Amino acid sequence: MRSVPVLMYHHVNPHKGDMVTVTPTTFERQMEYLSEAGYRTLTLDELLSYIKGDLVLQQKAVVVTFDDGWLDNYIYAFPVLKKYNIHASIFIVTNIIERASRDGGKPPTVVPTHRESKLIMQKGEEHEVFLRWDIIKEMAESELIDFFSHAKTHASCDFLSEPELSEELEASKHVIEERLKKPCPFLCWPFGRYTSFAIEVARKVGYSATYTTNHGIVTPGSDPFAIKRIGVKDDMGWFKSRMRIYSNLLLARIYLKLKRK
Repeated sequence: MRSVPVLMYHHVNPHKGDMVTVTPTTFERQMEYLSEAGYRTLTLDELLSYIKGDLVLQQKAVVVTFDDGWLDNYIYAFPVLKKYNIHASIFIVTNIIERASRDGGKPPTVVPTHRESKLIMQKGEEHEVFLRWDIIKEMAESELIDFFSHAKTHASCDFLSEPELSEELEASKHVIEERLKKPCPFLCWPFGRYTSFAIEVARKVGYSATYTTNHGIVTPGSDPFAIKRIGVKDDMGWFKSRMRIYSNLLLARIYLKLKRK
């Protein structure tokens, strides 16, 4: 039986060694490897069907995800995804995207570091570092990129009250559905923080599955409300070895068991 690794990216830009960043050169080599090695890149709908046992995979498969909605996903990652015809999903923080979209100017081409990006956000200049709705719609129209919820404000969902949680999760879902005119059944927990109560609220407001930062693979029967992912490193050797391991259920189980020790 095959297992499916769900890859987790944040930034793709030239700042080598920066926090949660893969350089464009490495990212392209990783996507080229997936293409040449015969991996099928699943949509999140397809992954949910696989979890439920409705989709049987005849080939190696992988899911590509990005968190937050950084502008460098468009500048550096999107052209590569189009080049290799690779599907990806981006989890966006809708309040940040709304603020970034107030500026209608041409998006910048110079991408700051993660720390610099945080400082730019504090100055209220989100359009310098985050995606905007016009760009998001362009990416979505390629039919290679889907957009789902990373909550309304990126608040940690492990301590909010039920009304606060409902607002955080439902408002984001509603905005995405209104803006893109398609369902938003998937959520990625901000900071990877959630509780069983938060999952109950996510179910109640209409999500079909939620994504975590917990390390691991996906198999038929995995909990759709605690989907594990693999944080990707800016290292091609690491990438090739982990893809070989995590796409093989037996190897993945042995490796993950040893890794926990």
